Amino acid sequence: MNTAALIEWLAVAFGLAYLILAMREHIACWIMAFISTSLFFWLFWEAKLIMESALQVYYLIMAVYGYWQWTSGEQGQERTIQTLGPPQHAFIVAGIAVLTLGSGYWLEQNTDAVQPYLDSFTTWGAIITTYLVAIKVLENWLYWIVIDLASMQLYANSELWVTVGLFGLYVVLAVLGYWTWRKHFQAQNANS
Repeated sequence: MNTAALIEWLAVAFGLAYLILAMREHIACWIMAFISTSLFFWLFWEAKLIMESALQVYYLIMAVYGYWQWTSGEQGQERTIQTLGPPQHAFIVAGIAVLTLGSGYWLEQNTDAVQPYLDSFTTWGAIITTYLVAIKVLENWLYWIVIDLASMQLYANSELWVTVGLFGLYVVLAVLGYWTWRKHFQAQNANS
């Protein structure tokens, strides 16, 4: 097994650990995210997925921020799950679209980036959605389903097959994550 393949397998393993722990709202998810992200940064840089590489730097920062958010909460209490209304979701979707078009165009004109618009979409979608995970917004899982499906196409075109498999599993886990968090959200509101 060559170095890139080994790094891809390790990144996938830690990425999977992150998602399973996040579904369970376990704080160690952010440690797994930090390790996985470090490995994916190298992998995506080598594959010339410029925006995905930049995204990994953001993920490193968000792993620290998410850990802090989940441990600090309000007045020392654990952060609870929240939802957003249609106006907030419309703003998020519009923001992702504008950022995707802008950076996709810039990458197309100024770099040798592969699939600049798809790379931009998955990156900007993930940036915003990772923040939604950190502040525990229930609908983050629905965004992840769309982003993960698009990411599968991006990685397939770059022949990162183990990563394609991981993101296929992410789609399934995002569905399960949504239902798990929804159940917790309903329980926390019933107890309020």
